[in-house]
Amino acid sequence: MPGSDDRDGAAVPLDLIPVRLLRPRARRIALLSCAVGIVLGVLVWIVAPGWVALLVGVVFALPPAIGAFLVTRRHLVLRGTVVTLGGVFRSRSVDLAQLAGVELLVRVAGVSQAVLRVNDGEHNPVSVPLALYANGGGRELDVLALRKLADALATSEIAPAAAIASVLVEQLRAEARDAALGERPLYRAIELARAAGRVPQTTLADHEVASLVE
Repeated sequence: MPGSDDRDGAAVPLDLIPVRLLRPRARRIALLSCAVGIVLGVLVWIVAPGWVALLVGVVFALPPAIGAFLVTRRHLVLRGTVVTLGGVFRSRSVDLAQLAGVELLVRVAGVSQAVLRVNDGEHNPVSVPLALYANGGGRELDVLALRKLADALATSEIAPAAAIASVLVEQLRAEARDAALGERPLYRAIELARAAGRVPQTTLADHEVASLVE
């Protein structure tokens, strides 16, 4: 397990969907929103003053384009025991060795999600998406990221962190051997919440987290 001397180690990306995959879609959204804004602006210009047409075009084009840009600028990184969520204007970090709270959240929907939420009691919580599942498939955090995250959680002194670290270790083992979805702890977390009717979002209790590795 990592010690205090690991906190400034090499950065490990924790983005569930890499930016290289998001960028082409974000670009298409931005271009489409600009095209829609231009078309609407031209149509409004036919029946209204130019400044009204410009305003309409900007209102329809700008927000989606900015949103698409911001999505590609958000990054989750683990350095040693510190998780950092970086954005365009600011970033926030939580040291997993100094946790005040840690939770395993489950969102059940058409695309279901397992999320780790951590906080140090001083800053806003940081959420780390661990897995997405839909239609018998999904996307999961890779084995290296899971291992480093589990190691970092294990440095915490609070019991829930150790329990969730165990879940992540079992998850990476399941991924490494290409186990069926039903054998993967994070997928079982989704099924547990769905079976209990706890939708669209719930936080797993300590005993439920422990049951994922039994």
